[in-house]
Amino acid sequence: MDNQSKKIWLSSPHMGGKELTYVTEAFNTNWIAPLGPHVDNFEKDLANYSQTSYAAALSSGTAAIHLALILLNVQPDDFVICQSMTFSASANPIRYLGATPVFVDSEPNTWNMDPNALEEAINYCISRNKLPKAIIPVHLYGMPAKMEAINQLAAQYDIPVIEDAAEALGSTNDGKACGSFGKLGVLSFNGNKIITTSGGGALIGNDAELIQKARFLATQARDPAPHYQHSEIGYNYRMSNVCAGIGRGQMEVLNDRVAQRRANFQLYAKAFQELPGLEFQPELEGSFSNRWLTAITVDPKQSGGVDREKIRLSLEKQNIETRPLWKPMHLQPVFSSFPYFGGQIAEKLFENGLCLPSGSNLNSDDLNRVITHFSSVWQ
Repeated sequence: MDNQSKKIWLSSPHMGGKELTYVTEAFNTNWIAPLGPHVDNFEKDLANYSQTSYAAALSSGTAAIHLALILLNVQPDDFVICQSMTFSASANPIRYLGATPVFVDSEPNTWNMDPNALEEAINYCISRNKLPKAIIPVHLYGMPAKMEAINQLAAQYDIPVIEDAAEALGSTNDGKACGSFGKLGVLSFNGNKIITTSGGGALIGNDAELIQKARFLATQARDPAPHYQHSEIGYNYRMSNVCAGIGRGQMEVLNDRVAQRRANFQLYAKAFQELPGLEFQPELEGSFSNRWLTAITVDPKQSGGVDREKIRLSLEKQNIETRPLWKPMHLQPVFSSFPYFGGQIAEKLFENGLCLPSGSNLNSDDLNRVITHFSSVWQ
């Protein structure tokens, strides 16, 4: 297959070389069981990198959010406030526990949780005689949310924050790592993330008791007894030693992956700067995004009729994968009956937004091909 017809993926896995060394070590030492030294070392790497004290390596980011909600004693009919503009994994665990999600709109500066709408949502919950059990902001596509304002509100009302940094490993705000701002932070290592363990996730934080309890619950909540005894409901949520070996190799190249994705963004930004109606996801002063995905919006009123779908379908014909921005949770059929606060920022982002191929393994030919076909849509 020639370079002009091969598939260009949105964000595919990118191995660094040492992953196979660690996986082979797991095989050679027979540490194929769910836990082992790679898990321990991967957790140390994650805690150090994310500027937290502890990490629990898990089977997915979804599992991490689920356990975080359990650790915060979320019960049926409790309120949990969640950013609407996100992947469904941010919200699904709320319903696992029978709690009520309260969705909040985005603000235009980062596309993340709007602090003003957040306060409206908090007051709504209080008016129903229930303080929310948690707030779940998301760093969309790696862009840091306005955590200072969100945390100020959370502290004012004494509500814990579960920081969904699934897309934001390597991102910082004023030099502080995304995932370290909340009571608990969530990471994901799904195959399309900036680093991967094939599948996987982690719960991070500074509370030793909470992270240890997460590890306990994630290994079927087995009591310390010579037989299998369980006093609590547990889950099969721990990461395997083999997958953690992949993760250790990926951590060694993480900074390179961030640099490459940011370089992809800069290349697109320069190439498309003259295209009318096109805007990129903003990066505020003090913020540093890993640019996991380069995300744009296009206004057909300014672009001469070019819209999100015209671009997507045109690139699809060239075997180039793009993806609309996340459909907000309050527009999803499964969540449409739950409370929502804010305006139409998230809705407009979904209507006009698109993610471009952003993988760290894209070569110059791939990127130039995307640029050529993308630009041609305006001609």
